Amino acid sequence: MFKTFINAFKIKEVRNKLLFTFLMLLIIRFGCQISAPGVDQEFVKSAWASLFSLGGAEGYINAFTGGSLMQMSIFALNITPYITSSIIMQLMTIAIPKLEEMQREGEDGRKKMATITRYVTVGLAVVEAGMMAIGFGGQGLLENYNVLNVIAVIVAMTAGSTFLMWIGERINEKGVGNGISIILAINIISSFPQDVMTLYEKFIKGKTVALAVLAAAIILVVVIAMIVLVIYLSNGTRKIPVQYAKKVQGHNRMMGGNSSVIPVRINTAGVIPVIFASSILTFPIIISNMLKFDGTGWWGECLKYLNSNFWFNPEQFKYTIGLILYVVLVVFFAYFYTSITFNPVEMANNMKKQGGFIPGIRPGKPTSEYLNKVLNHIIFIGAIGLIIVAVLPYIFNGVFGAQVSFGGTSIIIVVSVIVETVKQVESQMLVRNYKGFLND
Repeated sequence: MFKTFINAFKIKEVRNKLLFTFLMLLIIRFGCQISAPGVDQEFVKSAWASLFSLGGAEGYINAFTGGSLMQMSIFALNITPYITSSIIMQLMTIAIPKLEEMQREGEDGRKKMATITRYVTVGLAVVEAGMMAIGFGGQGLLENYNVLNVIAVIVAMTAGSTFLMWIGERINEKGVGNGISIILAINIISSFPQDVMTLYEKFIKGKTVALAVLAAAIILVVVIAMIVLVIYLSNGTRKIPVQYAKKVQGHNRMMGGNSSVIPVRINTAGVIPVIFASSILTFPIIISNMLKFDGTGWWGECLKYLNSNFWFNPEQFKYTIGLILYVVLVVFFAYFYTSITFNPVEMANNMKKQGGFIPGIRPGKPTSEYLNKVLNHIIFIGAIGLIIVAVLPYIFNGVFGAQVSFGGTSIIIVVSVIVETVKQVESQMLVRNYKGFLND
């Protein structure tokens, strides 16, 4: 991977794209440190400490905002409104036929969908910023709680989120990789140094040399094993062979007759199932804390089952039962999201129109049934892989008290983004080499 980037810097065109991407990421990290206007930072520190007294959501929020929400900066909302609006638009294509038609219109349709997604992003940002400014403003978030200061916070946070969306699109055009994914990855990576210090303080500092080396080795082995598993999930594919029948066109010319494959990724839904499952479990906890619920009674007991900080704790192992709901949600959303993005019936019909068929399978309905059967098996394997990666940090947190902000979701996102970015850099270098060969 490092060799790829070193070679990329030798090519001016690719080097400029890498430098542009790096400059955009520096601007993002700088903006995360700029406080929103009129915000009382002392209140912010105490508010977040009490808000997450029940736990289970702090690491999740930190991972997506790069700590900017915890500081109430102008980038407090970060790109979460854009991610949410993108998911909403994908789901709406099922319910609204016009959007589905628009999605099939090719490049023009994608541009229209992108424009609508931007408007939805701005709307969500205004709503989220308004809820934060009004909800926390009266409790002490704003030094002077009045209409002007509330509007100033809403405008600043909405502008910050919109600016990040704009940066993501510029990275797509002038940089390397998927801009939004890279922004999300850099937010997660920004918390790694603090997490390393936390692990050092917990397991290495003050220990004997033998114990310190053993602890460091175990941590490295676990992290590397998770990274390798994520790489396999990202790159693993099931290749379904497709044969195209020969056709006679023009003056008795035979066309077609070639073979191809349909690459179906093992992890077809990406990190979406884990994000959705984590969001559903943490939502009741966040709402309860915002309402200043003290965590007592039967409702507080129920929240502990949803709280990942209580899972695998030897002293309170009964709360690990909540993990069953988490696993069920991950599997459900893996199948649900894949059903939105991959349509076996449509693919079978397109193959039939083009004269293609899967060897041993008749065109039409038998092909769609075969694709659906293969897809169901692959989705389950991918979901199990996601669950293993996502649950391992919970085990170490519960058993050993290894509380860090990043988890399985963060590792999946970071590794997937790095793998995809490296692939794009390699493809651009390959195109550049072909151009040079042709020019020579």
